[in-house]
Amino acid sequence: MAKLKNEAQLLKKAIEVAENYAKNRGYAEFASTDSAKDKVECIYRLLVKDKLIQPLAGDQENGVNMKHKLALWISRQLPKDHLLLK
Repeated sequence: MAKLKNEAQLLKKAIEVAENYAKNRGYAEFASTDSAKDKVECIYRLLVKDKLIQPLAGDQENGVNMKHKLALWISRQLPKDHLLLK
């Protein structure tokens, strides 16, 4: 698994976009007390359920790989000339 350039910023953008997606799907907003780990896992599972991303293998489902998967997902959603992709 190769680390993406600007992966931390891509993850932050992915969480932001996915929170809006979840809200539009009818899910309640995340509470300010929800941990980043919980948000990442919830968002990952929602995107897998909606078949927007491929699920990780069962033995590879951990926080680091979920974060990387979300960063990959958003990198493919952003326009090619977006600042985070440069």
